[in-house]
Amino acid sequence: MNKSHTENRLALWMGALIVFAMLGGTRTGLAGKDAADETSAAIRPEALRADMRFLADDLLEGRGTGTRGHEIAAKFMASEFEAMGLEPAGDGESYFQSVPLRAIEPDQERSTLSLWRGEKEQVLIFGQDFISLVDPGRTEVSVEAPVVYVGFGVTAPEQGYDDYAGIDVKGKIVALVSGAPPQFEPTMRAHYSSGAVKAANAAAHGAVGATLLDSPAIEQIHPFKQRVSELAFPDMRWLDTNGQPNEYFPELRGAVFLSMEATASVFQGSGKSPEEIFAAAKEGKPSSMALPVSAKIKTVSKFRDLRSPNVVARVTGSDAKLRDEYVVYTAHLDHLGIGQPVNGDRIYNGALDNASGSACLLEIARAYSKMEPRPRRSILFVSVTAEEAGLLGSDYFAHHPTVPKDRLIANINIDGNLALLWPIEDVIARGSEHSTLGITVREAAARSSLDVSPDPFPELVFFIRSDQYSFVKQGIPSVFPSAGTKSSVPSIKPQQIITKWRQTTYHKPQDDMNQPFDFESGAKYARYNFFLGYLIAQKTEKPAWNPGDFFGEHYGKRTN
Repeated sequence: MNKSHTENRLALWMGALIVFAMLGGTRTGLAGKDAADETSAAIRPEALRADMRFLADDLLEGRGTGTRGHEIAAKFMASEFEAMGLEPAGDGESYFQSVPLRAIEPDQERSTLSLWRGEKEQVLIFGQDFISLVDPGRTEVSVEAPVVYVGFGVTAPEQGYDDYAGIDVKGKIVALVSGAPPQFEPTMRAHYSSGAVKAANAAAHGAVGATLLDSPAIEQIHPFKQRVSELAFPDMRWLDTNGQPNEYFPELRGAVFLSMEATASVFQGSGKSPEEIFAAAKEGKPSSMALPVSAKIKTVSKFRDLRSPNVVARVTGSDAKLRDEYVVYTAHLDHLGIGQPVNGDRIYNGALDNASGSACLLEIARAYSKMEPRPRRSILFVSVTAEEAGLLGSDYFAHHPTVPKDRLIANINIDGNLALLWPIEDVIARGSEHSTLGITVREAAARSSLDVSPDPFPELVFFIRSDQYSFVKQGIPSVFPSAGTKSSVPSIKPQQIITKWRQTTYHKPQDDMNQPFDFESGAKYARYNFFLGYLIAQKTEKPAWNPGDFFGEHYGKRTN
């Protein structure tokens, strides 16, 4: 039986589609593929290695914020973005956003702390018993007042929890432990662990100073001796147009961090031992009380105002209706610079933290630059400064973006490509449970042949310790993807690898390119982040906070 001309054309067309699909599909979605699958191949392990090798070289002297090494790194990032054909999206049609900063160092000789019990004074020694938490607005400040223990220093009405309930701290110095109640879900626990949140709460209750207490749990994570060695690096704040520092609470006229021994002395005569205090905190039980001790704190600081750049580049979207909205990728470019020597090495190269994230940012940008058609929404790449000084570059950008703030619809933050340490099989996406980004996180994982796992280290409160938190606080749904802890190889134990790395390498000069990195695994993680951003950019509906979500309720209106 003869076929009509139309039927013949239809048969040929269908045959061509079948063959095309067998060959791998097209850019329009055949065989489940689209432009992203083709261009993700631009993310190569060799390219990650090359980017990292330059950024973590001794020549850049650890990329300390405001240093020559960081300036070189920033110019490298801008040059790479320009070579890819990305548009400049910083100040004045440049690739740079200049961030005004204040570096603050305590005068260790003139900063003092003493505890008083009646007429008896106990003089504490800087660097042995305490370190000063500098005041970013005043070069000299002092306070003398009774001390009141307030547990974690947390007020969380939505959790039915308040360390300040039934105790008066007006005109007092509050003593508090780090962290937040363990019964809080991980990201809320992280939020209430924030020093800025605690300082604001103390000031709101009328406190005039703060004493942060050491504990066995904190000693395992961030030992007092390490904090002392970190005094080689200045504290920093970003400055507003009036020269005022960010997150500054002038009501608090003195703050210190105590060693374990000094912490024990604070509770002498209170009827509670430090062990009882720590046990109550571990169980999440409020145990606030007035202490039979007063403290006299004097803090003298040295100021140095400076500027350091964020690097900002853009890929303009293809959809006329959506191209004015931005998916923002961030990775911090800075590290610690030159500090106290460890095994004879003074350069804190920051290879994994965060030359690896910066390399991912570059190679993800390279993939987008090759994509045809471009994603529907625009993609913004922000290589931020001063993360190690307190998320300052990202916080400044989130407050003062170089594109309209209400057009920032999502942030993906890349900090420390742990996938370089073993072949990954899953990812963790901190923050994804608070918005519809959680759906896209799983879609991108499926596309990357990865599982999605919960945070295995909630006590480390990573959700507030990297740059996505700056965007969350401005009401922008954000996510911090990281390597998970699964392995199909019995000899590979990712949790042990991470723990050992943090103990031996994190924030030490040994975080350099001499580590045995798995760049193929690192590239797989980078491709996952690429897919995640692409899927967000393609969806007609922009990400939204989940109904009734804590962060959406607290911060969700700030972009309006």
